[in-house]
Amino acid sequence: MAMREIGQISERETPPLAQYSHAEVVAGESLFKRPCTFLKGVVAISGLPETGLCEVAFAGRSNVGKSSLINALVGTKSLARTSNTPGRTREVNYFVLGYDVYLVDLPGYGYAKAPKAQVKGWNRLIGDFLKGRVGLKRVFLLIDSRHGLKDADRATMKLMDEAAVSYQGVLTKSDKLKSGAMARMAAKTAEEMAKHPAAFPGLIATSAAKGTGIAELRAAVAKLAAE
Repeated sequence: MAMREIGQISERETPPLAQYSHAEVVAGESLFKRPCTFLKGVVAISGLPETGLCEVAFAGRSNVGKSSLINALVGTKSLARTSNTPGRTREVNYFVLGYDVYLVDLPGYGYAKAPKAQVKGWNRLIGDFLKGRVGLKRVFLLIDSRHGLKDADRATMKLMDEAAVSYQGVLTKSDKLKSGAMARMAAKTAEEMAKHPAAFPGLIATSAAKGTGIAELRAAVAKLAAE
């Protein structure tokens, strides 16, 4: 990604992309060398595990590349199930990283072809999760860099604003855009998200296929786990 091009927006504005120090990147690498295992899939709020561990969640529209990104984070191709069929993740899936961090894969939203009752159930589960998890440090909101923020994303952002849940934008599939287009998308997305009170400043641009941004996302998780 052309960092110089993104930085040309204005020196007085917050840079669209989050910056992490070498030490933070090293801490992220160390954290994600620990074992990561599937704990359980939850279909109702009553099934959520006990709080106490640091939790970070991943949310996004169906087919945004959420499972692929989680697999890239932990360095495997098989931890989170990937599928060409949108809406495959139908539960809140919990993974334990190093015995003291929960990685939470939330059901994808915005898949119009799913039955309305099913979509309503997923949305209710996501809402209940966001409002009731004391250990939830941040939600990483995955946004397809080819399309930017959609109404379904904005509805989820509003829900997190109301619940006072911190969330950070993560652009996925950044390898699909040329550097100039990627810079413009990052700037546009960051500008809109800056208007939301619960949005954490700074995006992370990623590509699960190319490994772009994985070190930065690991650093972000490690920083939260250390707080």
